[in-house]
Amino acid sequence: MSRHNATRRAFLKRAVVGAGSVAGATLLPDASAQNLDQHQDATHATGTPLGTFFNAQDAATVAAFTERLMPGAPGKPGARDANVLNYIDLALSGAYAELQEFYRRGLAQLDASCRKTYSEPFARLDSVKQDEVITALEQGKAAGFTWPTAQEFFNTIRTHTIEGLFADPVYGGNKDFAGWRLVGFPGGQAVYTPADLQNKQAFTRAPMMGLQSQAGKAPTT
Repeated sequence: MSRHNATRRAFLKRAVVGAGSVAGATLLPDASAQNLDQHQDATHATGTPLGTFFNAQDAATVAAFTERLMPGAPGKPGARDANVLNYIDLALSGAYAELQEFYRRGLAQLDASCRKTYSEPFARLDSVKQDEVITALEQGKAAGFTWPTAQEFFNTIRTHTIEGLFADPVYGGNKDFAGWRLVGFPGGQAVYTPADLQNKQAFTRAPMMGLQSQAGKAPTT
């Protein structure tokens, strides 16, 4: 894994540890998570349906973008491993529905900017060029952005990537507790022993439990 990737991963891990509350936040209405199977054929006004909101083209772009924000490596899950795309897709059909046009416009501007600079959409660029584009967005230097601005778009996707990595799996991300395992968060446990409560080391004992599993159901994957 390159130094650039390692630095980016470390930043996102620090961000979630500093936030402290992402793991249990109520980010999506219960109906959005529970009715996932009923919405898999839904789509927005343009493009081929994929999940609850994104079409195939936009899904490919978001998947590539979030993976560059949190790239996977051997033994270290990334955004794809944690199913961050699914989290964002569900969120845009639930609690974040007001951001649907924000994402449509932002993704359209992103691809237009990439086509102008590299003659290819974002999802088709190699990782080096994708990182160049993301850096330009972060610094507000990407051409062709009006609303949302380049920095607004970057900051929103970064925030949603962190949520998708570290929120409870019931909301569609953090698949197999990948994000929690990455930062040593134990999730819910059936019981803590006195020794557990006194131990100052990272708690690693399995199994972890999320909100849905505590209700007698398997976590959403």
